[in-house]
Amino acid sequence: MGLMQIPRRVDYGLRAVIHLAGQEPDKCCSIGQIAKQQGVPKKFLEKIIQDLIRGGLIKSKRGSTGGYSLARSAETISFCDVIEAIEGPIAVNACLDHELGCDQMPRCTMIGVWSEVQRNITEVLSRTTIAALQRPPCRELTGSSSLSSAA
Repeated sequence: MGLMQIPRRVDYGLRAVIHLAGQEPDKCCSIGQIAKQQGVPKKFLEKIIQDLIRGGLIKSKRGSTGGYSLARSAETISFCDVIEAIEGPIAVNACLDHELGCDQMPRCTMIGVWSEVQRNITEVLSRTTIAALQRPPCRELTGSSSLSSAA
C-alpha cells in the first residue's frame, strides 16, 4: 500500500506544541523535557523548535527558569500553522506549489482533483486547533465525524 506521509519533522513539531499546550501558562519546558516526554530525538527537536520560534508559535526564555512555552494560546494555533512554520506552504503535488509550477499545466486533466484535495486537507488542518487536542484522545477514527468533533 502506498502511503502519503506527514514528514517526521512535522509530527515531532506537533508533538512539541501539543506538549507545551498542556503546561501551565507561565511554565517553560526544556527541550530535554519535551524530547523525553514525547519520545523525540533531542538534537532533531532543537532544529524544529527554532522553526516554530521563527513562525511565532513558540517563545524562549533564558535563565534558570527558562525554556520554551507557547507564544500564543492553543486556541489560536492550528495544525496548519505548525506545518507551515516547519515545512512552508502546503502543496499536495508539485503543480500546486507556486514556486515549482508544472510544465504540464496547460494540458493537465488532474489539476482539479489535486486542487480539491489540497483545499480539503488545508481546511481540516486550519480548523483543527492545538486546544482541541487537549481533550481525551479518540479511541477510533470513524470517518470525518471524529475530526469534526475534535476541531
